[in-house]
Amino acid sequence: MLSTLRNAWKIPEIRKKITFTLLMLLVFRLGSAIPVPYMNKDAIKQLFGASPGGLLQFMDLMAGGAFSQFSIFVMSIYPYITASIVIQLLTIAIPKLEELAKQGEEGKKKITMLTRYGAIALATIQAIGYTFGLFRNALETTNALQNVIVIITMAAGTAFLMWIGELITEKGIGNGISLIIFIGIISALPAQLIAAVKTIASGDAGNIIKLLVLALLFLIIIAAVVAIQEGERRIAVQYAKRVVGRKMYGGQSTHIPVKVLMAGVIPVIFASSLLAVPQTIALFTKGGVSEWITKYLTPNGSVGIWLYSILNILLILFFTYFYTAIQFNTVEYAKNLQQNGGFIPGIRPGRPTSEYLNKVVNRVVIVGGIALAFLAVLPMVLTKIFGMQVNFGGTAIIIVVGVALETVKQIESQMLMRHYKGFLK
Repeated sequence: MLSTLRNAWKIPEIRKKITFTLLMLLVFRLGSAIPVPYMNKDAIKQLFGASPGGLLQFMDLMAGGAFSQFSIFVMSIYPYITASIVIQLLTIAIPKLEELAKQGEEGKKKITMLTRYGAIALATIQAIGYTFGLFRNALETTNALQNVIVIITMAAGTAFLMWIGELITEKGIGNGISLIIFIGIISALPAQLIAAVKTIASGDAGNIIKLLVLALLFLIIIAAVVAIQEGERRIAVQYAKRVVGRKMYGGQSTHIPVKVLMAGVIPVIFASSLLAVPQTIALFTKGGVSEWITKYLTPNGSVGIWLYSILNILLILFFTYFYTAIQFNTVEYAKNLQQNGGFIPGIRPGRPTSEYLNKVVNRVVIVGGIALAFLAVLPMVLTKIFGMQVNFGGTAIIIVVGVALETVKQIESQMLMRHYKGFLK
């Protein structure tokens, strides 16, 4: 990976893209330190101190520290992710949206615009909830205009992050939205490491053993995520020979690489975003409703840890299948293969090929989905059993490792494309 980055830096075109990406991510980190006006920082610190190791700390980890500082990026990019989930699910349910999705680039632009509008609407609703719900004791406004300024500031922060993410995807390296989440998570690493060092320095043998077991578990998860991301099933393909004029074409053998995890880390990001909804509602409500949600639908509850884990597994499996179906259309693939004179040995072209591909993809994806879900849930369950307060769990590790691998792969592909272009010139 380091040699890839070093070689990429030597190429002026890729170096510009990397520099642009780093500058945009620097803007994100600088913005995470700009506070929302009319908010009392001491009151926010007291709120976080009242629930150590809970949902607030997890949300702060995913937002890159912007949540505890109540900065302009307090909601991070998650309203956009939620809107993206809703729009993509509606694309299947609403025929008009399905038609837009099939209209190529123009349809894609319209769907992106709808996603943006949905993200702004969700960000505004969430900002109102934060202002008059969870953080109402920290609010220091004296009139309605100041309340509106607080809400607009938070919603505008999410809109600005959307813009940065799309700019990175278009002009930089990697997926901008994923990289913003990635940087947000790793920015909390130094604080986590300092806490680990303090635990070791305390000399408590029990805590040190727990910490070492947890560190070993995280290393295993990293290795497993890399193995899953790199794993693939190769389906042999043979191209028939055909004569065009005086020349003979085709006849060569190749393969279709079916990735174990075509959807990457998207299922984990989407599952964690949806599962955060009831937890966020619990923060805004009081009394029996809040206690019921905390007990049954959050990892902090005695029953909730198991229900949350089951829901997490089911959602990861669902989004793994959902995104694989979007990315790998077996009917279209079989059709294109037939048109180009290709066939899978022992399988008839057309519908039998589509059915065979679908069967192989389903078998491969179920392995990747189950492995991903297991890795996401295991550290959370073990930390609950061990009684340790660790925010940097399996979900965060999977996202960090997955995004890093995808970004490096994109750099490699751009280097390869440039090599071929140079060769053709």
